[in-house]
Amino acid sequence: MIIRSASFVKSSTALKQCPAPENPEFGFIGRSNVGKSSLINMLTGWTKLAKISGEPGKTRTVNHFLINGKWFLVDLPGYGYARVPISIRKNWMRVAREYILGRENLVCLFVLLDSRLKPQRPDIEFMEFLGLNGVPIARVFTKSDKITPFNLEKSIKLHDTEMLKRWESLPVTFITSSVKKKGREEILDFIEESINNFSNKV
Repeated sequence: MIIRSASFVKSSTALKQCPAPENPEFGFIGRSNVGKSSLINMLTGWTKLAKISGEPGKTRTVNHFLINGKWFLVDLPGYGYARVPISIRKNWMRVAREYILGRENLVCLFVLLDSRLKPQRPDIEFMEFLGLNGVPIARVFTKSDKITPFNLEKSIKLHDTEMLKRWESLPVTFITSSVKKKGREEILDFIEESINNFSNKV
């Protein structure tokens, strides 16, 4: 897939505020500071599309970006650590959960995982929640340039082993580096194929 255009459409604090569910959508979510904004900018080729911050918890709304005038990339609030009161963090997750469970045109939710870290309880529990609710997901391991190939393979095997304790099979998985643009073509090809399948069902 070639990205010809990418534009911010709107931010929403409730499902009813989101754009009309007429186009296929692909959500991106992960723990705070996992590299979500960098990944979004790398995928679209627009370096300032999603705001990058060294401070975790900057994404606080459901943000819709229209890509090629045909589909939406949706930047969702992260979960986990952020320097804000717990009540505010819970509100972010309420907004994200409402979107994830209620958005009829959500084709796939990309769950971002830091490849440098061992399996984290919030990630495990969140993906289990998605599985129990039948939400289609794909795993995206980020920051692969910050770890050796040996340790990267070891890390992914640990994640696979942990996930297979609860899952019958593993979801589609991508390994990425926003710095080296690794995984870009694979994710965009997956999105393109998924859009075609979505269109055939409508």
